Amino acid sequence: MSIDFPHVLEHFSLFLSALFNNKVVLTILVTFLTLGVKYALVKTVRNRAISKGKDKRDLVNNIKNFLNFVMLFLLLSLWAGELQTFALSIAAFAVAIVLATREFIQCMIGFFYLASTRPFRIGDWVQVGDIVGEVSETDWMKSTLLEVDIHKYEYTGKTLFIPNNAMITNTIKNLNFLKRYATHHFNITRDQSVNPYLFIDQLQQKAELYCEDFKDVAHRYSQTIERRLDVKIAGPDPHINVSTSEVGDSVVTVAIFCPTERAIEIEQKLIKDFMTMWFAAKRSGNIEPREGTELSPDDRQPIS
Repeated sequence: MSIDFPHVLEHFSLFLSALFNNKVVLTILVTFLTLGVKYALVKTVRNRAISKGKDKRDLVNNIKNFLNFVMLFLLLSLWAGELQTFALSIAAFAVAIVLATREFIQCMIGFFYLASTRPFRIGDWVQVGDIVGEVSETDWMKSTLLEVDIHKYEYTGKTLFIPNNAMITNTIKNLNFLKRYATHHFNITRDQSVNPYLFIDQLQQKAELYCEDFKDVAHRYSQTIERRLDVKIAGPDPHINVSTSEVGDSVVTVAIFCPTERAIEIEQKLIKDFMTMWFAAKRSGNIEPREGTELSPDDRQPIS
């Protein structure tokens, strides 16, 4: 029995023609094809980034958003006629639809605002209102942040999802330069029974000693920040100032330009040194009484 190949090919051609003229089938094909390409590209980029030890999250995020846009554009083009007819048929309800979906529309506008102005990139530290975190992903509706404790320069373990419309109504602060190095400030407050100027030079030497191993790198990094921002920043040398509080206590303010992962460590070392020097000065009799008070005999006698 012979097979009539031209007849079979003709039927197969008609089947394919009917299949591809079906918009539902085309919608499914476009969706699966786009998602498949996105998955393959993202996996390839991530594997190469892992093998080379580089951070490619920004490229991965851009690939996702671009392919999502391509898929949306193709689907809108495919169903343009039906959408136009549908829009005309519900023209009377257009205002109600806009009001019902205004939050989603604002989020999409916020996405285009972020894409055009580029206030941050994936991996940057940003502050949106009172929220501080590292940007891990952005899409048409939201931005995903990994929350950061800005006082300790460490992750809290919380993931924040911020609607893109909040990026328009709130001030965005890019804290990316704080991710590696930061000008860390902290205060030490004590009463005025001891004059801190007796040992402030020793504390300054301690601060310089703790910052010695990264001094050259900190100097180059501060110069890089100054060139990019065109401003003068504090550092890289440590600074120590003495002032008084509202109630008359002595306040020692320390500013160090250091790696963020070592900021708390150096702060604790300097506080320890300060307390040791302060109590040593008080025991040795190098103290200054408050007005209207007298030194006790124990305070006047230094400890041998």
